Amino acid sequence: MGDTQQTTGDSPARTRVSIISDGLRRDIERGRFRPGDRLPSEAELTRLHSVSRTVVREAIAVLRSDGLVEARKGAGVFAIDPVRARQRPFSDLDMDRLSGVIELFELRSAFEIRGAGLAAIRRSGAQIDAIVRAHEAVSASFEAGRSTREADFEFHFAIAQATQNKRFPEFLSLIRSGIVPRVELEAGDAPPREYRPNPELVQEHGRIVDAIIDGDRDGAEAAMEAHLEGSLQRYRDLLKAARPEGG
Repeated sequence: MGDTQQTTGDSPARTRVSIISDGLRRDIERGRFRPGDRLPSEAELTRLHSVSRTVVREAIAVLRSDGLVEARKGAGVFAIDPVRARQRPFSDLDMDRLSGVIELFELRSAFEIRGAGLAAIRRSGAQIDAIVRAHEAVSASFEAGRSTREADFEFHFAIAQATQNKRFPEFLSLIRSGIVPRVELEAGDAPPREYRPNPELVQEHGRIVDAIIDGDRDGAEAAMEAHLEGSLQRYRDLLKAARPEGG
């Protein structure tokens, strides 16, 4: 997942997702929903907030990535003890700090580059199709001017699944809240704004896809490295620009 350009303001859908997820988060943290309590159903939340099911699902996904709820097949979504959630690995990720973003990119580079190479030599035909579909979804969102955040995560997740090592997608899920940042970070004191992906995002993803389709392990690793390390360097440059003169 690459770094970003900026646009002002939140999209209406993003605002509704935040309203729902933030409200449910408060209810869980204040004890309205105790650990093990079932949250309102998707249909109930859709009616209550007058939004689409897609918006509700994204709001629940935010809570799941924060470790505050769990979905039980056929039963619904249930609250988790917020104290337990704060004790989860990576629960203290602070993606409002440039240094926090850099920490995560360094960690991702250590395993996603290797993961792209494994995907290139282990992927099944169905997994190639899933990677291509995820790439197309990122491209479609970009061309339509919509947020690519969720599609971007699904692209990297599809590659992780193609490694045939379940720990790769498990790890991505564990750090999802940091992989899908809510804001773009800036140097100095300017307020953060909702991001748009950099213009090279689709092309960078395309080079990764091509190498995986070709079964080119070295090429896939090189393309993923260029994708992640380029973003990492841009955030390092922002951090240096934010440093006081003479510091």
